[in-house]
Amino acid sequence: MGTTASQLGKDLLSEYQELTFLTKQEILLAHKRFTELLTKDEKELQNTRVPTERILTLPELKSNPFRKRICHVFSTSEQKDGSLTFEDFLDLLSAFSDSATLEIKSHYAFRIFDFDDDGTLDRGDLEKLVNCLTGETDETRLTRDEMRQLIDNILEESDIDKDGTVNLSEFQHVISRSPDFVSSFKIVL
Repeated sequence: MGTTASQLGKDLLSEYQELTFLTKQEILLAHKRFTELLTKDEKELQNTRVPTERILTLPELKSNPFRKRICHVFSTSEQKDGSLTFEDFLDLLSAFSDSATLEIKSHYAFRIFDFDDDGTLDRGDLEKLVNCLTGETDETRLTRDEMRQLIDNILEESDIDKDGTVNLSEFQHVISRSPDFVSSFKIVL
C-alpha cells in the first residue's frame, strides 16, 4: 500500500469508504489510477482536475459510447468542461460499482441519457441515446422512419403520464423491470 495509502491518509480513506459504495482496496486502486493521469507538477497540487481528454484514456471508459456524458454528469467543474477531481472520480466509480443501489444507478443513467440536462428524456435525448448505442455510421444509423417508430415505441412503453417525455420516476419504473440493468451498469477498474 505504501505511498498511496499515506497520500490519502487513514481518516480520508475512512471518510471515502463511508460516502461511497467502494471498498478500501477499490478506493486505493482508484487513487492510484487517478494519480497516473496527473502530470508531475499536478501531483504536487491539492484537488487537481484532470481534463476529460485524459480521463477518456482509461480503458474502462474508452469504449463506452456515453464516455463524454459520463464525465459531464460527474464533473463538479464550474466551467462544465467534464474535468474530474479525485472526488468526482470516486463518485463516478461508486455509482457504477456493483454495490450501488438500483436507485443510484438509475438516477445517474437518467442524467447521462438526458443530453440537454432539462430533467426529462424527450425525443431529442432518445434519438441521441439510440445513436450512441447503435453507432453513428451510415451502416448502423437508423432511417428517419425507423428512428421515429423506435422512439414512439419507447414513449408508448415508458411515458406513463403521456406528456411526450420520460421523467426520472417513469425511467426508474422501466429500469425496475429490467433485471440486467444493475449488473450491466458498471465500470470496474
